[in-house]
Amino acid sequence: MSEVWIDKELHEGRPAPEGRLPKEMRVYDLLDKLKIPYVRIDHGVTPSIEACHQVDEILHIEICKNLFLCNAQKTDFYLLLMPGTKKFKTAVLSKQIGTARLSFGPPEYMEEFLDITPGSVSVLGLMNDHDRRVKLLIDKEVLEEPELGCHPCINTSSLRIATKDILEKFLPYTGHTYRVVEL
Repeated sequence: MSEVWIDKELHEGRPAPEGRLPKEMRVYDLLDKLKIPYVRIDHGVTPSIEACHQVDEILHIEICKNLFLCNAQKTDFYLLLMPGTKKFKTAVLSKQIGTARLSFGPPEYMEEFLDITPGSVSVLGLMNDHDRRVKLLIDKEVLEEPELGCHPCINTSSLRIATKDILEKFLPYTGHTYRVVEL
């Protein structure tokens, strides 16, 4: 694995908007509106969970593995949050949620529903799912941690946020509920 450029300074609060994508700034706007504190770190592109391990060390958190999934008919869509080091087993999840032939969702649906591109998938993308097309699944181990790590809808920054704030402030605001799964 190659090294990812990382600004090793932790930042509390939003960055200046220069050089930032509007969708990233909308995340900070919403977190500020909901009075959800966060710690931020900027870094080079982290296209995979493996590339995030260096970020984990600085944030003192494990970045969640976020998987965008769908059924074979592409009628049901899911966002799965699970520990970054845990292996994903499709059959185990499919059985728990009663969906056969679960697979990774196509990027065009990810962009349409969450305004996120592959490599940037995040629970924070649910703020863009106004029709609530995406069902949230959270591995119980994620819920056991006081904080979680995620991207602000782009993969050149990462945030550390209290799990409680995601569950009790962010999700109610977006209108999304979640289902606990065990992988």
